[in-house]
Amino acid sequence: MTVTQIQDEIELTSERRTELWNSLSHGYDPSVAAELKRLSDRLDHLWDEERTLKAALRFGDRDHIVARARVEERLERAA
Repeated sequence: MTVTQIQDEIELTSERRTELWNSLSHGYDPSVAAELKRLSDRLDHLWDEERTLKAALRFGDRDHIVARARVEERLERAA
């Protein structure tokens, strides 16, 4: 997914979650509460995915950065 796609999905999911919170304010419904929990978990996942993607776009591939840091660490120890 692209950053824009993730942000669009976050917006749609947040809007739905707001509707569910409003529904719960009128009275407890276990199915609404379950969907609300699922959407909250989905939002957490989307925010994590967005942060990871933005970091990769800004700094590069994580595996490449870690490999480069290990090489630099070995060079420092050897010096």
